[in-house]
Amino acid sequence: MTSTVTRTPSALPFSFRRLATRLGAAAGLAVAGALLPALTWAQGMPVQQLRAGMHLIQAEVAAAPATRERGLMFREQLAPNAGMLFIFDAPATQCMWMRNTLIPLSVAFIAADGTVANIEDMAPKTEDSHCAVKPVLYALEMDKGWFARRGIKAGTKIEGIPGVR
Repeated sequence: MTSTVTRTPSALPFSFRRLATRLGAAAGLAVAGALLPALTWAQGMPVQQLRAGMHLIQAEVAAAPATRERGLMFREQLAPNAGMLFIFDAPATQCMWMRNTLIPLSVAFIAADGTVANIEDMAPKTEDSHCAVKPVLYALEMDKGWFARRGIKAGTKIEGIPGVR
């Protein structure tokens, strides 16, 4: 007698099936989460873990024009060590503003090699331009003062940016 394996939930390995049955859906999600790469999702956007020195950052990734345009607008708060990484199409002297942004932010403009070019503090609900001092490929927005409180300044390397080695 031979048997065939089908690709239905009943064909899952017995130990995983038993674990999911006994511990419920939460256990299944936890196991699945452990298998995912560092890139996760929040607010419908991918989240990339970055590092500035010894400091970990959970950065939502805004790579498409529409997500870059919306940015952190209408947010009332950010989680600790959370921010938004803007990935631009090509290095340029990028500028940011705070239209419809309700919380004060600091932005680090980051060169293609991952080093911080400059950091600017930005007041909420303004249309003042805050610009990079040289062509950059990335910008990282965090709560106002986040970089200063951690001693992060121009020349600091931000690790974990997709495509930067």
